[in-house]
Amino acid sequence: MDVLIVEDDALHRAFLNEAVRAALPECGQVIEAENGLKGEAQARASRAEHVVMDLQMNERNGIEAARTIWRERPDTKILFWSNYSDEAYVRGVARIVPEGATYGYVLKSASEERLKLALRSVFVESQCVIDREVRGIQQKSFGNSPGLTDAEYEILVDVAVGLTDKAIAQRKHLSLRSVQNRLQQLYEKLDVYETPGQGSEGWFNLRTRAVAVALSRKVLNASAIERAERDLRQSAGI
Repeated sequence: MDVLIVEDDALHRAFLNEAVRAALPECGQVIEAENGLKGEAQARASRAEHVVMDLQMNERNGIEAARTIWRERPDTKILFWSNYSDEAYVRGVARIVPEGATYGYVLKSASEERLKLALRSVFVESQCVIDREVRGIQQKSFGNSPGLTDAEYEILVDVAVGLTDKAIAQRKHLSLRSVQNRLQQLYEKLDVYETPGQGSEGWFNLRTRAVAVALSRKVLNASAIERAERDLRQSAGI
């Protein structure tokens, strides 16, 4: 078993190297890459089937690197090791996982024992592992209200990049009424109808307000919007 570590911090790479060797005595070679772009190249050259991936890195982040690796080798097992429990990051990962692929998501704040357990669970036992704190992120964002469905989240991202209702309908192959219904559900779950005080009704553009609330609750982040913008440009041939 060879393991590829993709992490931009040298100290974190050294820590992961030790954790991998301690948790996986059957590991033969530990390969290191300092950013997502080099991680893609190392995965391609070494054909490593086991990858520990940071998320936020220069020269291609972990989500983009993982998407490339999975596109070329969908059976690769990837454990994401991240500082971020934001729903936007969790959804960003979930949206790119190939059907049937094994992956994990563990926070850097987790104990070393928890990390070692995740390494064995994902790489040896082929079990998907999601940190307990990450699993509860929607509940933290929405309280007792149900979280966003994947369809509602996709509408939210389209709104964040500035698409009109008509453009969203065309891209999603939906009727205009279906898009508007999903928008209404989105507004209700994000409580964008709530106003800060008396006499403030009509102050808000609901689409803009929805994006602002989603950003403040970490349902969306800049990386998710940038990724959606790139995907939009690619699909439009811009």
